[in-house]
Amino acid sequence: MSGDCLKGDTSLFQVSQHVDFCYGHRLLNDSGKFRNLQGHNGRVVIVLESDHLDSREILMDFSGIKKVVRAWIDEQLDHRIILHENDPALTSLQQLGEPRFNLPANPTAEIIAKTIFQFTNSQVFPVIKVSLWETPA
Repeated sequence: MSGDCLKGDTSLFQVSQHVDFCYGHRLLNDSGKFRNLQGHNGRVVIVLESDHLDSREILMDFSGIKKVVRAWIDEQLDHRIILHENDPALTSLQQLGEPRFNLPANPTAEIIAKTIFQFTNSQVFPVIKVSLWETPA
């Protein structure tokens, strides 16, 4: 968690929170190693921005972000296989009862970050950026 004030006296405020999670994925139509199922430790950083603070002088209570966004990541993405909705492996995973998350595109870091951005935005958080990268094991 962090907080920043930008542009000096014009008071543009930002807060960010990182969330760590584990996931597996593979990419359809990849001729290299990414065509194989693989697991990652991921770290997502969610940045919120506003030009005003609430009556407590904060942009957003971190516990609100945790309750909504972190909980969604934990329930939907953490320890799941994230696959393209047309991936033939989905049938087998479904038959085995394996937890999974389907996307309409290849589950690249960019698309997973976009998915988290869209969810965060849909919950009316003033999100301006979501970054995702793989962390060392």
